Amino acid sequence: MSRTVYVNGSYLPEEEATVSVFDRGFLFADGVYEVTSVLDGQLIDFDGHAKRLERSLGELDMDSPVSMDELRDIHRELVRRNDLREGGVYLQITRGAADRDFLFPEGAEPTIVLFTQAMNLTNSPKAEKGLKVISIPDIRWGRRDIKTVQLLAPSLGKMEAKKAGCDDAWMIEDGFVTEGTSNNAYIVKGGTIITRDLSNAILHGITRAAVLRFAREAQMKVEERSFTIDEAKDADEAFITSATTFVTPVVEIDGQQIGEGVPGTVAKRLREIYLEESRKLAD
Repeated sequence: MSRTVYVNGSYLPEEEATVSVFDRGFLFADGVYEVTSVLDGQLIDFDGHAKRLERSLGELDMDSPVSMDELRDIHRELVRRNDLREGGVYLQITRGAADRDFLFPEGAEPTIVLFTQAMNLTNSPKAEKGLKVISIPDIRWGRRDIKTVQLLAPSLGKMEAKKAGCDDAWMIEDGFVTEGTSNNAYIVKGGTIITRDLSNAILHGITRAAVLRFAREAQMKVEERSFTIDEAKDADEAFITSATTFVTPVVEIDGQQIGEGVPGTVAKRLREIYLEESRKLAD
């Protein structure tokens, strides 16, 4: 049985879903996206994702074809139709279809696509074992705070990590870690959680915001500032956060063991707290 997907107002079997070859998402990566995780058949932090989506659309002068309330209903309906218990809902909105021109088209109708993906989020082997990452130059454009579909640079980074026998890559710019290829990056030193402060240089992670809030509520010390890759290698712990990895420890960077070389206590506790609190707030 195929998945049901949503395309421009219709729920369709995935094999029947199509978009125009002239869609600007295909021709120019002129689109934005979000991924909302699902636990126990419930959406996790949908409001945060909706708010970031609105910001991304606004930064690109792009309209949404549906309201955020309608979007929530579409998410829920897809989860129901696909009987999704654990995984994610992918959403993409592009500027729509028009003859190929670098200038934004007038009157084009935005394209909206959603689909579900079943994933093992809570019992992730990588969360138990920890990730090995490499460092690479950050070659992305300057507006990483906008969650666009232009993901070739992160994809290249993940492939470079795979070739090195590792799980992911942390990107470096001007000597400092920006973020992972699809996640925010953190280190722990002397009990303090350190992560880069918000700017155009990184994505304003929804899971990042929740994790930092939960950490402060648990009386953990948090410092938002840039850190170098050498500082990361000398850290007691390291970890990443994202909508589908939650809090996942990092145990090796560029072949150098971090701390004891196993998931640290801070990362493990934060993952537990995140799962507990997210389930309480799920809708």
